[in-house]
Amino acid sequence: MKALVLNGKEDMTLQDVEVPMIEEGTQVLVKVAYCGVCGSDMPRFFEGAVHAFPQILGHEFSGIVTEIGSQVTRSVVGDRVVVAPLTVCGKCSQCMSGNPQMCEDYGFIGSHQAGAFAEYVVVPQENIIKIPDTVSLKEAALIEPFTVGLHAIERFRIKADGRILVLGAGPIGLLTVAALRARGVGEIIIVDLNDYRLEFAKTIGVDKVLNPTKVNLAEWFAKHGFADATFETAGNPVTQVQAIEFTKKKGQVVYVGTSEKDVVFPAKVFEQIFRKELLITGSMMSYSAPFPGYEWTGTLDYLQREMINLAPFITSIYQLEDEARPFYDSRKRDSKEVKVLYEVGGES
Repeated sequence: MKALVLNGKEDMTLQDVEVPMIEEGTQVLVKVAYCGVCGSDMPRFFEGAVHAFPQILGHEFSGIVTEIGSQVTRSVVGDRVVVAPLTVCGKCSQCMSGNPQMCEDYGFIGSHQAGAFAEYVVVPQENIIKIPDTVSLKEAALIEPFTVGLHAIERFRIKADGRILVLGAGPIGLLTVAALRARGVGEIIIVDLNDYRLEFAKTIGVDKVLNPTKVNLAEWFAKHGFADATFETAGNPVTQVQAIEFTKKKGQVVYVGTSEKDVVFPAKVFEQIFRKELLITGSMMSYSAPFPGYEWTGTLDYLQREMINLAPFITSIYQLEDEARPFYDSRKRDSKEVKVLYEVGGES
């Protein structure tokens, strides 16, 4: 089969490799239809942040079941599916307590094991979620990143008329907006440096967009009021500090983005945590019990009820033959990409 193989930093080439084989009776072979490029794939490609080389990346994917193990009961050949990429042991204290995202012996498709920048991938049957015929395989490839946003907004109880701040208009930030709108909230404000993404944010229900190169954020929030709840999705040390600054007294802060640099809180900002009595939490991936969780079934329900539309988030589609081009295109400062996909097998 064809697969994009990462051999080292910025060294990813299309190769012919063996089709993976089912090694356990509870495994399923999936023919990949579409696979998204995630922000977490960027350090894997540009910095070599994988567990071992060579590796096949890709974890936001949809496909069709082509083979099942002898003990599989949850899927049949021909099922159109989306795949939850986290693999869990199901036996540790966290799994047994209903927190699979905290599994003490987890794996991850596209990082710990071969992923979906390939024509086929083997996955455990419990990671398979069948999708209805009304949902395209292309749109289904965005289910995984949407569930990340959905999991994040469930970390706190948010009032229906709440003022919400989202820091970062990358794919996760924008999909968090979509989840907030589907759940029903009041005003949504989003902050980002990319004007194209800010304009896109308006089309999916954001009420106010702010570019910090054009607006003094501290002055704006002091004048117009702080947020009831803030979602930090950029993973930037600057916005991770601002999340505390721009949240009101008794407010809530959810950290979603992963920082690659040290985060330093000035003393006066850190002091706001207790002076405001802020509630602060993190949001780890998108799983709950029973695995993979309500985030996945809830997203399918939203799609079937047409409460969300993920198709507009897809801005470019590449082929495996394009190799690393989507990585470089997405990293351009003036990039107009929101979500990019590799088309592998397509809809058939």
